[in-house]
Amino acid sequence: MTAKLSRRSLLAALAAVPLGTLPSGLVRQARAQGLITGTVCMAQPEAAAGPFYLDPGLVRRDITEDRVGAPMTLRLQVVQADCAPIEGARVDVWQCDAEGVYSGVRSGLADARGRSFLRGTQDTDAGGVVAFATIYPGWYPGRTPHIHYKVFLGGRTVLTGQLYFPDAVTAQVYASARPYRGRGAADTVNGADFLYRRAGAVAVADVSGTTAQLDAALVVGVRV
Repeated sequence: MTAKLSRRSLLAALAAVPLGTLPSGLVRQARAQGLITGTVCMAQPEAAAGPFYLDPGLVRRDITEDRVGAPMTLRLQVVQADCAPIEGARVDVWQCDAEGVYSGVRSGLADARGRSFLRGTQDTDAGGVVAFATIYPGWYPGRTPHIHYKVFLGGRTVLTGQLYFPDAVTAQVYASARPYRGRGAADTVNGADFLYRRAGAVAVADVSGTTAQLDAALVVGVRV
């Protein structure tokens, strides 16, 4: 690719290339256009909110509270199908801690009612991006590691989704970082998770860094 792509040509090229096989030059072009990853701006699949969604109205960047684990910055970029960023979209996120426990609810692992760790909400900036300071999620039986999110436009839910992680990254985090090491490997990998199979690789975050500081990023396409 010798000439710089126009935005329209870039988007057409992105749409034509299967996810996960993007040439490095195309990825650089995508990021130069303001995308936080080199992924296609296709609509993310709907996913079950699960039994643990709450709306505590916690507008905040740092959702960690007292939870211990591998620190991670989570970035979500909300865009339309043509990759145009959506400013002012509300994004809620919620996840379990390193022990597989969700705040605010009682589960088979713990009673965390009255707690609010690892939950939060923000509005997207001019680039369509929200960034949360959190930890790498743990696992609980029957599910691959994941983070839940909801996107709202004008008070209306336009997407309920789940973000996943490369299996190799999860294995490294769980084998080398505390307190994950004490629990061992997750009992379910991506390919064995029924919700992951519905979503596919488009829902897998780009992850960089080390267990001292991870960065996870996902472009979230929504239908408006």
